Amino acid sequence: MTKSAVSQMPPGKQLLLFILIFIGVFTAFNILGIIAVGLIYGFGLIMDIAHLNFTNPQSIPALYILQIITTTLPIFLAPIIFAYWVVKDPQEYIKPSFRFPWVLFVVAFFVMLVSSPLIEVLSNVNQQLVLPKWLSGLERWMKESEESARRVTMAILKMNTLWDCIKNLILIGFLTAVAEEFMFRGGLQTIMARLTKNIHAAIWITAALFSAFHMEFYGFLPRLLLGALFGYFVAYSGSIWPAVWGHFLNNGTAVVATYLYQKKHIKLNPDATDVFSWWQYIFSLIIIIILLIVYKKVALGKERGPVLNGEELG
Repeated sequence: MTKSAVSQMPPGKQLLLFILIFIGVFTAFNILGIIAVGLIYGFGLIMDIAHLNFTNPQSIPALYILQIITTTLPIFLAPIIFAYWVVKDPQEYIKPSFRFPWVLFVVAFFVMLVSSPLIEVLSNVNQQLVLPKWLSGLERWMKESEESARRVTMAILKMNTLWDCIKNLILIGFLTAVAEEFMFRGGLQTIMARLTKNIHAAIWITAALFSAFHMEFYGFLPRLLLGALFGYFVAYSGSIWPAVWGHFLNNGTAVVATYLYQKKHIKLNPDATDVFSWWQYIFSLIIIIILLIVYKKVALGKERGPVLNGEELG
C-alpha cells in the first residue's frame, strides 16, 4: 500500500488497526516478559509479584524487567510499527522532528512548574468520587486496582541509593515519557484529529484515553489535565519532543522528590494533597492559560493555528 493510498484510509480503520497492533504487541511482550523473568528468577517469583508480595529481594529487579518488557516496549513499538509499516508516515504519526523554536522547551518547563496546584485540586476532587450504590461492585474494583497500582509504584520507588534514583529517572522519567508520547500524542492524537476534524476534541479525547489507560481511577482528572497539556504542546509545535520534555519533567520531578523525601533531605511529602490554597489553584490556572497562549504564538505565530491535512484547525 502506497503512502497516498494510506492517506485516504478512513480514520476509523486507522484506529482499528492501531488498536489491533497494540493488542498483538502487548500480548506477545507480556508472554515474553513472564517467560524471561521466570527463566531468570523462577516462576514462583512471578506468582509473588502477581500477589503483590515484594519481600523477596529479587522482586524489585524482576519488576524492572517486567515493566520494560511488558509495558514500556509494547507502548513504544506499537506506534513505531503503525507509523513506519502501516501508514508509512512517521513524520505525521510520531512527529519526531526537531524543527521548532527551542524556547518552547522553556515555556513548557514553566507550564509544568506552575501546574502543581491545579493538579492537586483536581486530585482532591477526584478522591471525592463516590459512585451510586448499584455501581458498588465497580467502585470496589476501582479501589482495588488503585491500591494494587499504588503498591507496585511504592515498590519500584523504594530507593536506597543514588543509583536507584538514576535508574528510576531513566525508566519512569525518560523511557516512559518517550513511549507514552509516541503512542498517545503521536499515533492516537493524530488519528483522533483525522476522525473528529477538531484538534481540541482530539487532544481531550486522547488525554482521556491516556488517563484511563493507567488504570488509576482516582488520579484520572489530574492525569487528564497533563495529557491535554502534552497534547497542546504537540499540536502547536508539530513535534513530539516538547511533550516528551513535559512528561519527563512531571515524572522525573516525582522520582527526585520521592528520593529526597526518603533520604530526609526534604520534609514535604511528595504525596501530600494539602500543600496549596484556593488562591494558588486559581493563580495556577490563569498562568497556565497565559503560558499556553505564549507557547502557541511562539510555535505558530499569531495568524495561524494547528494544521491537519493542510487545513487550519484553529
